[in-house]
Amino acid sequence: MGTGMATEESGLSAGGRAEPDLHHHGDSEAAPGLLDFAVNVREGTPPTWLTERIAASLADVAAYPDPAPARDAVARRHGRDISEVLLTAGAAEAFVLLARVLHPRRAVVVHPQFTEPEAALRAAGHPVERVVLEAPRFELDPGAVPADADLVMVGNPTNPTSVLHPAAALRSLARPGRTLVVDEAFADCVPGEAESLADRAGVPGLVVVRSLTKTWGLAGLRAGYVLAEAQTAARLAEAQPLWSVSTPALAATVACCEPQALAEAEEWACRLAGERAELAADLAACGLRVTPAASASFLLAEADDGARLRERLRAAGIAVRRGDTFPGLGPNWLRVAVRERPTALRLTRTLAELL
Repeated sequence: MGTGMATEESGLSAGGRAEPDLHHHGDSEAAPGLLDFAVNVREGTPPTWLTERIAASLADVAAYPDPAPARDAVARRHGRDISEVLLTAGAAEAFVLLARVLHPRRAVVVHPQFTEPEAALRAAGHPVERVVLEAPRFELDPGAVPADADLVMVGNPTNPTSVLHPAAALRSLARPGRTLVVDEAFADCVPGEAESLADRAGVPGLVVVRSLTKTWGLAGLRAGYVLAEAQTAARLAEAQPLWSVSTPALAATVACCEPQALAEAEEWACRLAGERAELAADLAACGLRVTPAASASFLLAEADDGARLRERLRAAGIAVRRGDTFPGLGPNWLRVAVRERPTALRLTRTLAELL
């Protein structure tokens, strides 16, 4: 199993490089006229049935939002008590609330991963240490996490590596006196939601963050939720602005928890696995070094002179996500969203010409 090294971060990262831009995201790479492999939202979403539900909810926008039906839907979907559910305006709000409510003595973020958790902690004035997992497999070594860390944040499957950590390894990080935050924004990309901890009530200090953005194409609506011990959920709710989640987002949350939606997500996850394997093979055939055992809706790949390759792709009309804004990665790393086969072939054929 790979090892990691925790380092106290200031103005420079390990090795003396300038600090990565934690606020850079894939939407900064996309632009009109570019074929988008930078944003990892599922193609063709939201589906018509979901937009119709959202549109129907607009008849109720004169009234203040009522979160109760959506909280109940999430609780039933994960077999949790409703007191353990907090609805949020996307996963990003959840990270801000956690940073506001928690007062960690030693906060650790496992990288490479989505940068907003660390950005939120730093914005709230909390020092952050990083445990950086080693390429090429980016496997989680629980022993690399300092034993006295009272806040640990990790993604599963992780953005940008697409690595799915074993649930047992994650559970081993939980202990009394520690808050363990697991970002499961891409958990429904995995058939059967394997290795998810969302249904695991009773794990001490566990906080699971979920998003509806990626699978259902709701980035502009802002819909997500937190699953946590009742006391933690209540503390986060106290710090949350009133009516933070809009009526349309609440309607979408209810709809996405219904059996037919879960079945659709599962069908897509199974189809995605095949599309991801084909794209990984094609990228490797072009000479890129693809992170193995990918499980999410994107791939992480390393290329010789990756920064220049990204610019050449952009000049050819294709956007991919730069990797050097993720702690632990450098300019040769690229994140590539998995697309349906005809779209993916446009990327790999262009890569073959460039390389």
